[in-house]
Amino acid sequence: MRATAADRTPVRRLTVLYDADCSLCTFLRDWLVRQPKLVPLDLVPAASEEARRRFPTLDHRATLDDITVVGDGGQVYRSAAAWIVTLWALREHRRLAHRLSTPTGAKLAKGAVLAAAKWRGTQWDGRAYRPADGWWYDPRQGWTYTAPRCDGGTCVTP
Repeated sequence: MRATAADRTPVRRLTVLYDADCSLCTFLRDWLVRQPKLVPLDLVPAASEEARRRFPTLDHRATLDDITVVGDGGQVYRSAAAWIVTLWALREHRRLAHRLSTPTGAKLAKGAVLAAAKWRGTQWDGRAYRPADGWWYDPRQGWTYTAPRCDGGTCVTP
């Protein structure tokens, strides 16, 4: 993780954007709720109206593909960095977060995120990505594009 000026702002609260349609994501959300915290966590469904209202400049489609955490100072963390900062907020896991923030630990964190993404991909009929833009990824067949159906000016992706 490369530090920016926003990263040096003390974090007093974090918002974790999670995919409310993903069983792994909701399991982890429930686990986070039960953990003792050093920094409060707001758990908000990704791409929800609340998420769009709070963070209008975020790419909300991307927040469905990868865990995104937003600090109260405007910091945005994605993927492994998001997991590390979330662990950092938990009393019993801050030490682990510090270990994962090292170059060697970051590789382990990235591997865990990739494993979670692969598992998530098996939960949607083998598809790793939602059809929001018409693209599907099937591990057996690769990428497939299905054009949206348009009727009277309204387009719907199948």
